[in-house]
Amino acid sequence: MSDLKLGVEVVGAHNLVPKDGQGSSSAFVELHFDGRKFRTTTKEKDLNPTWNEIFYFNISDPSKLPNLALDAFVYHHNTSSKHFLGKVRLTATSFVPCSDAVVFHYPLERKDIFSRVKGELGLKVFVTDDPSIKSADPLPVTEPSINTDQHTTEGEAPVSFTRSVLNAFSRKKNEVRHTFHSIADSKQAQQQNSSSSAAPQPTKGHGRNETNSGLAASKAAYVFAPSPVDYALKETSPFLGGGQVVGGRVIRGNKLAGTYDLVEQVGYLFVRVVKARDLPTKDVAGSVDPYVEVRVGNYKGVTKHFIKNQDPEWNEVFAFAKDNVQSSFLEVVVKDKLADHVLGTVRFDLHEVPQRVPPDSPLAPEWYRLEGKTGNKKKGELMLAVWHGTQADEAFPDAWLSDAISSSGISATSASQTRSKVYHSPRLWYVRVKVIEAQDLPLSDKSRFPEAYVRVQIGNQILKTKLAQSRTMNLRWDQELMFVAAEPFEEHLMLSVEDRVGPNKDETLGHAVISLNSVEKRADDRHIRSMWYHLERSMSSAMDGDQGKKEKDKFFGRLHLSVCLDGGYHVLDESTYYSSDLRPTAKQLWKNSVGMLELGILNADGLHPMKTREGKGTSDTYCVAKYGHKWVRTRTIIDSLNPRYNDQYSWEVYDPATVLTVGVFDNGQINSSNGNKDSKIGKVRIRISTLETGRVYTHSYPLLMLHPSGVKKMGELHLAIRFTCTSKADMLQLYFKPPLPKMHYIKPLNIMEQERLRHQAVNIVAARLSRAEPPLRKEVVEFMSDADSHLWSMRRSKANFFRVMSFLSGVLSLGRWLGDVSTWKHPVTTVLVHILFLLLVYFPELILPTILLYMFVLGMWNWRFRPRYPPHMNTRLSHADAVSPDELDEEFDTFPTSRSPDVVRFRYDRLRSVAGKIQTVVGDIATQGERLQALLSWRDPRATAIFMAICLAGAIVLYLSSFQMVVVLAGFYLMRHPNLRQKAPPAPVNFFRRLPALTDSML
Repeated sequence: MSDLKLGVEVVGAHNLVPKDGQGSSSAFVELHFDGRKFRTTTKEKDLNPTWNEIFYFNISDPSKLPNLALDAFVYHHNTSSKHFLGKVRLTATSFVPCSDAVVFHYPLERKDIFSRVKGELGLKVFVTDDPSIKSADPLPVTEPSINTDQHTTEGEAPVSFTRSVLNAFSRKKNEVRHTFHSIADSKQAQQQNSSSSAAPQPTKGHGRNETNSGLAASKAAYVFAPSPVDYALKETSPFLGGGQVVGGRVIRGNKLAGTYDLVEQVGYLFVRVVKARDLPTKDVAGSVDPYVEVRVGNYKGVTKHFIKNQDPEWNEVFAFAKDNVQSSFLEVVVKDKLADHVLGTVRFDLHEVPQRVPPDSPLAPEWYRLEGKTGNKKKGELMLAVWHGTQADEAFPDAWLSDAISSSGISATSASQTRSKVYHSPRLWYVRVKVIEAQDLPLSDKSRFPEAYVRVQIGNQILKTKLAQSRTMNLRWDQELMFVAAEPFEEHLMLSVEDRVGPNKDETLGHAVISLNSVEKRADDRHIRSMWYHLERSMSSAMDGDQGKKEKDKFFGRLHLSVCLDGGYHVLDESTYYSSDLRPTAKQLWKNSVGMLELGILNADGLHPMKTREGKGTSDTYCVAKYGHKWVRTRTIIDSLNPRYNDQYSWEVYDPATVLTVGVFDNGQINSSNGNKDSKIGKVRIRISTLETGRVYTHSYPLLMLHPSGVKKMGELHLAIRFTCTSKADMLQLYFKPPLPKMHYIKPLNIMEQERLRHQAVNIVAARLSRAEPPLRKEVVEFMSDADSHLWSMRRSKANFFRVMSFLSGVLSLGRWLGDVSTWKHPVTTVLVHILFLLLVYFPELILPTILLYMFVLGMWNWRFRPRYPPHMNTRLSHADAVSPDELDEEFDTFPTSRSPDVVRFRYDRLRSVAGKIQTVVGDIATQGERLQALLSWRDPRATAIFMAICLAGAIVLYLSSFQMVVVLAGFYLMRHPNLRQKAPPAPVNFFRRLPALTDSML
């Protein structure tokens, strides 16, 4: 018999639900594992019991350990029965060696939707093979255990799990541990060292759990290599504001749809402190420095204080989450900051507080007389408004929030960093500068012809023209330069003419400054009138212009330019694969919206601790969502690894071939040691065209991040998404229109220039959004915009190569099938192919309609297997599950590299630059192949339906018409005169470019 045992130490519980009718409970814990159970002693009338009892379960078959789970049930004991208080379920990934075991406080879960549960249970779970430890006799099992899960992960050997457990015991305690970066197979997993990541939090029912969970300990716990199931998308059925979501459909029941119907309605106690009058004073001079302290249980909010003011006016709102309120009374205390004493108190019974639901008008504040400690009336009055509401209340965004404050409290400056806000990125323009020529330049050496160039600058963007080598004093360039500028135009267009007088020695011949507000705007390719600009001796003189001149200055030549703001382009500020907006800059070219996108950010589960506070691992997280020009940021939840946001946002959709991006970050402005940088936890991309109209998608998305040690799951993000179409006709027409504005095809930008301009656009957007309050920091904007997607990565190149091979595998399969037919491997199939071949030879007009009809039938067949879930990050597709440490070191290396001497560095950087271009080309080829597959895969349900309708109509037309006439018309159409052609791509090309690819699932 095996000596392997599972040890469970039941430490304690706190904040349990009272069940005895007297505000208390008599709690005990039952442990269920592998068909056996233990029970702790009963703690009488204690909502925060402490047991510190340890139990050992014998593991009869170690090979089954990965499929077993531990269930801990908390019950209230009375004389006749037991009442359910909550449960905790731990899977095999939480079973660690004894030396690495630490105490975790797990939130209690419901048994069913009608259970009333709150509080946490502290457990310490570990695996040991100490033969000296004997297991006590378990209690007889009187009810079937619900913890067994017999579903084995595909391709996973149970024995490897047991061996890895036993191998962990033989390691020395001071041995350095490394994180798993590969989950390929069991043999490879045996060769890896143990993981250093913290144990994941258990999965809970989304949208129904308590807000605060126990903080994970800062000590890293041993975990085993995650299976691919950990990285999968999980569908949930939460109770939202509009009702329960089952299979994408909302079951409303008696609930009416409201503004916050995609998130759980969270109750809050709102307290508006307006002002006070006639406050009592103890100072001889009659001065008082008043402030107000609002107390509900263990939570306390404080207003600002006024100096020497008996009639202060605060007008501040405090919001306390009802799930965290542990008291039935509210106290509003007025204090004196100077003398540090209480001026008076106002008390409220929370059961008497009214309920307010928008669109009801705000509750009118009232004057309340201040009371002393003994209940006697004191001098002074306080104006207050107290009500129960939800996050839909208009006072919520600017209120002080109890779930955004840590247990130790945070400073006022940090509190300003926790607000939820909506941002709008600036409108970006392309600035086209054509440098034509220069005349009458003042040269210091008249005996030589100048070798001059023009230096053009807008903000941090600097470009130079080529050298103009002329045998006259009039120089000519005829060169166009492109820049990015943002409204309102704060930067000027600054030009200077430089003369190359010697090696690495330039002489400035003149300056010119042009205000972008005076530059002409255009929305098409019409000709822009060029102008002559006078050059000035210094930049300050050029900035002053005619206003700074008191007398006629010396003439320094003039410069011939053509400058315009191009509004017919869409200025890309994100990766072209993940664009969330494709509209041109000029508003007069915008079309009407075709739908509405609604996003509910519900909660996050099992987040990885990003910082240490009071000796425990924790995170202060917030979410950022980006679509189009609108960025949204949820409030920051302090000290929680399972934060609940329940914020809902909406966007207008102008093109379904766009992508919504949602990212999770740790707020580095709150007690952080990361240089005040917001840490990245993970992000999710969702392409709008992959969503069915009107369906509510409620899924838990894995948050995956690639680190130098390998891919790591940082937690899960639970979202609710709904796309509503306002005009199906307009949306279907979009599939046949160019995705980008017309100027991208009339005067296209080359790839290198477009990528350079995109980099500048990201910097401008990051600079503007960082000036907001609270700011969206640069690292957040760059992560959401995929600013480093152009850098070389061996892993990405491999992933793109295998994407191409996956597409070509269909062609190879067809070749193998033809080979089997020719070799009579399947005689029946070969005879049928011979008959079909004879029919097509004697009736060639059946070839094309047969192919189209076959595609229609194949599409109908594939409809049964259409994707039910939106795309998500795929580690296998991204080739992140089998990447080697050397490739990871190269991917996270600096640019230029810091791993080799100068010569090798130059060659290595050149190789990376060339390989980056190849990587992009291979990715483009893979995208085209995946778009072909998307025609009949129902990834974009509208596009597949359109293609099937075209196939069916084409098959009918070809059956009813002459095949020769169709071929003649098709040939004449392909060979039509250029005057009959348009510069914009044809409708079939536009339809193909809008089809989705697997780029949305790439890390």
